[in-house]
Amino acid sequence: MKVLLHYKAADFDLARQPVWNAKALIEDLNLEKLLQVMGGGDELIQKAARTAVLTGPGNDEETIFYRQEILRDCLQQRDLVRELYGIATAAITARKEHWFYLSSQYPSTVLSSAAGLIALFADFLEHLRLFASANKPAFRSEGLRRLLESFQTDLSAGYLAEVKEVLGHLRFGEAMLLSARLGPGNRGGDYTFRRLQEKRPGWWRRLFPRKPAGVYQFSLHPRDESGARALAALRDGGVAPAAAIMAGAADHVLGFFQQLQLELAFYLGCLNLAEKLEAGELPISFPEISGRGEACCGKRLYDVCLALTLSSGVVGNDLDDRGRGLVIITGANQGGKSTFLRSIGLAHLMLQAGMFVGAEEFSAAVCDDLFTHFKREEDTGMKSGKFDEEMSRMSEIADRVKGRAVGLFNESFSATNEREGSEIARQIVIALREAGIRVFFVTHLYEFAHKLYEAEGDRAVFLRAERRS
Repeated sequence: MKVLLHYKAADFDLARQPVWNAKALIEDLNLEKLLQVMGGGDELIQKAARTAVLTGPGNDEETIFYRQEILRDCLQQRDLVRELYGIATAAITARKEHWFYLSSQYPSTVLSSAAGLIALFADFLEHLRLFASANKPAFRSEGLRRLLESFQTDLSAGYLAEVKEVLGHLRFGEAMLLSARLGPGNRGGDYTFRRLQEKRPGWWRRLFPRKPAGVYQFSLHPRDESGARALAALRDGGVAPAAAIMAGAADHVLGFFQQLQLELAFYLGCLNLAEKLEAGELPISFPEISGRGEACCGKRLYDVCLALTLSSGVVGNDLDDRGRGLVIITGANQGGKSTFLRSIGLAHLMLQAGMFVGAEEFSAAVCDDLFTHFKREEDTGMKSGKFDEEMSRMSEIADRVKGRAVGLFNESFSATNEREGSEIARQIVIALREAGIRVFFVTHLYEFAHKLYEAEGDRAVFLRAERRS
């Protein structure tokens, strides 16, 4: 069985590499707060959220819509999703609480341990089948319905009964039936593990067993250690193939429960985040993929990470860049410009991960890359000046950025004089726009903003933070 709750045809993997600038995104957008709230104290959920968010840029429309549909189901059936996650978690926890020696050097021990582990998992597989039978009508998304249908078909009552029957044959206790052939030099070969006779003989036959024709018997003396080792070697040689098959089956079932837990973990993180924002009476909505090229629009868009930090509500903003792909933001200090910029970046990241966003409405085009270039505070560990450090980061961005990218600049190139900083900023922005990269730029450089206004005119949107009492 496959879980496939993140991608239609691929597993979700924590080892997947995040975007190349993950560290900068975490710092500039304050993502640690978002991931901490999503985790809710569960380390696996936080890791799953981190991977999903930081691998989101580059997801195509199909993947985004696929996850959004599943997340809608999760938001509508929160208790059921947590119950499903609980079944997977309980199965993994039960395995940790029991000793199973799947790595033993003795095949008979491996066979016994694998059979015990599968018997343990069989009860949890039955829980999954019953869960699907009772709750499949409550779900509408393709991913969750397909998963629950697989529980019903692949874990049918007949199949689980057959599994338990096979496990019953493997509880051989002290008796084990093997067959073999004599090979060259009278060495044994073709060892085969056989099913024991199921019908238990009556008490008379047990007291006076009839010796089958052509059958020879021998008994080991209790102190015959060499004979016991030889007999054990014969036994292990016979059960080795069955032990390998059973150990593989046990690992497969364990891997399924681990994958189910992992892929659900991200959606539980989204539930944790939604409930935290709902408690603050803040709006959330599922973003739309813009059909207007580079258009980015939002209504009451707010910085989710700031909202999670403050005890009081935050102020949202409306945005419509009219599909122009370049937004220059100026205005007074403490006017919320940086907060507005972070809200745009977070909305893009959450959209790409298939999540809801912090807004009443939001739409944007998909992006292959998202990068930030924020002003850094003075660092005594810097090997060069602030302006050199800014240019070094910009050089790395220019080398790494690709495709349909979105760039967020916050007070960039202000570490030098007004004239030089303005000209550098202008040339960089023009080059990025010529490469088809969407740019949102917060600046205090008047000359930079003025020259762009004169040169770009209707090809850009210019915003100014309001000053109110």
